[in-house]
Amino acid sequence: MSPILVISIVITCICAAGLLLALYTMLPSRQARRVMEVTRTQPALKPAIEHPKAVQRILDVVHWARTHLKLEENEKLHQRLTAAGRRSPSAVDIYFGVRLLAPLLALVAATFIPDGGMWLVILPVVAYMVPDLCLTEMARRRRESIRLGMPDALDLMVVCVEAGLGLDQALLRAGQELAVSHPAISEEFLTISIEQRAGKTRIEAWRAMADRTQLDVVAGFVSMLGQTDRFGTPIVKALSVFSDTLRTKRRQHAEELAAKTTVKLIFPLVLFIFPSIFIVLLGPAFLRIGRNLHTLFK
Repeated sequence: MSPILVISIVITCICAAGLLLALYTMLPSRQARRVMEVTRTQPALKPAIEHPKAVQRILDVVHWARTHLKLEENEKLHQRLTAAGRRSPSAVDIYFGVRLLAPLLALVAATFIPDGGMWLVILPVVAYMVPDLCLTEMARRRRESIRLGMPDALDLMVVCVEAGLGLDQALLRAGQELAVSHPAISEEFLTISIEQRAGKTRIEAWRAMADRTQLDVVAGFVSMLGQTDRFGTPIVKALSVFSDTLRTKRRQHAEELAAKTTVKLIFPLVLFIFPSIFIVLLGPAFLRIGRNLHTLFK
């Protein structure tokens, strides 16, 4: 291994460790976030992220390059970023910046690999695909967190409505209280509240959330709200029944996953555990048989 490659690896590891340490020290603790949430009087969405000047200059360059290269934001990309929880104005520039710079960095890294002609092609292609895969995974995890947290959010709304609040006020209060335990649902609830203040009706705001999340749970909840307003069903009873239904579906989904583990364990058992057991149990017997045969035919 060449000294240049060793020095490059060491410098990269040191920079990565320093960056992770800086990010870890900048993140507030769970207790601090809870204290901030409890003492906050006015609910609000996350404030706009103020990037450092150097990062902002890079984003400006990426925006200029994206504009001149005709890499404009389309509706599908906007929906994917929204589903992943990235709603800041600079999210598109960050996405395209990573997709443009990652292959270049991968190409530079591939030059340090000795006899790495093949890696000069593989690494840039993989680096170009990684941001798209990461965005898809972020959207999937956010949808899953919303799906799992909806029963708890609806139970909290039931408590608020039974305490005397209206549905809109209960939605606002639930979004404020769920900021720590279920941040994705809190963000969606506060977005709905802001859209209603801007003039949207309740059903339209909830349908917008269903379009953003693309979840059957939210779509079913919107349909339930529409039927409640149309037929005059008590909202507390409707919320309680729908919450129990979601909780039952969540339990059934967990039971289904637990039942699938029996089939999934077959492959590790056959490939790794059974051979080891056979070696331990039958190995001494085969050794003794071999020794006896050797002494018999000697």
